[in-house]
Amino acid sequence: MTTTSQALGALKASLDRMPDPAGRAEAAALGAELATVQGVRHPIAVSSGTAALHIALVACGVGPGEEVLLPAATVIMTVSAVTATGTHPVFVDAAEDGRGMDLADAAAKTTERTRAIVPVHLAGRTDGLIDVAAYAQSAGLHLVEDACQAQGSTARGRTAGTVGTIGCFSLKDGKIISCGEGGYLLTDDEALAERAAAYRTHWLTSAPGSPAASRCGMNYRLAEPLAALARHNLKGLDQAVGRRREQARRLYDLVGDISGLTVHAPAPDDAPNGYSALWRVGLGRPLGLQRPPGRVANSVGTYRLRAAHQHPACRDLSPAGCPRGASSRPTR
Repeated sequence: MTTTSQALGALKASLDRMPDPAGRAEAAALGAELATVQGVRHPIAVSSGTAALHIALVACGVGPGEEVLLPAATVIMTVSAVTATGTHPVFVDAAEDGRGMDLADAAAKTTERTRAIVPVHLAGRTDGLIDVAAYAQSAGLHLVEDACQAQGSTARGRTAGTVGTIGCFSLKDGKIISCGEGGYLLTDDEALAERAAAYRTHWLTSAPGSPAASRCGMNYRLAEPLAALARHNLKGLDQAVGRRREQARRLYDLVGDISGLTVHAPAPDDAPNGYSALWRVGLGRPLGLQRPPGRVANSVGTYRLRAAHQHPACRDLSPAGCPRGASSRPTR
């Protein structure tokens, strides 16, 4: 007769052998293909880019009472992933040239409670990533890359999302590779991957120091039909990046020289994916860029994006001033 403990042991062993306890073949296959395409050992498909960021921070052990550094010049979704862990986001000002974070400001805001730093590759740009990685290593911080817009971008020859502890990507419509909604994480750290996979699926699988069902997790699984779409589109990643870069180049050519607009070029050693063409705006009325009808949709006039530390949702976070971050949002 099989005892209860034997039955539970057999169930645990079965769960541990499964990449996903729901037996999701498409999601598992997508992970295997991402490993080949991105050159990492442990890709994990999830339900969104925001979920990927949340899971990554949880897997790194970041939690209540601790702090995470992130750029002031980012979108609210990055902030939401940080606050979802109960961690306090600390906004870092932009570098003087508008490329990435000001590492002097990051150092000044690093405390004994700081556990991670999250560079955000907006518009596919990996500005200052390698320097941020060096700072993270020297300060003993996890580097969690928000590469949701940076599929196919590189920084000094290194693929975006593979430089830090964990890289986080989105598969939402409009991204270089999409499936309507979804995301994935990339890491070479097996222990982090196991914790991420466990948290993604209500902790139904074990992770180092945490047996199956010993902790609470979330349902952040990627639906099978969406995983199948992502697999199909992943096959054309190189072509999609090439097309996006060409579209950005043509847009630069079409806009040409306009007083008050300056092309915001990437660093010489970076190769962005062309997610967006970028200009620095020196116009007296930048919101006028959305008029007349027929103008290309842009972040300043059409979407009116603002730096995260100035976002209404962040008022209760007591954000420090980041004067360059507030003005370093080039139009796209």
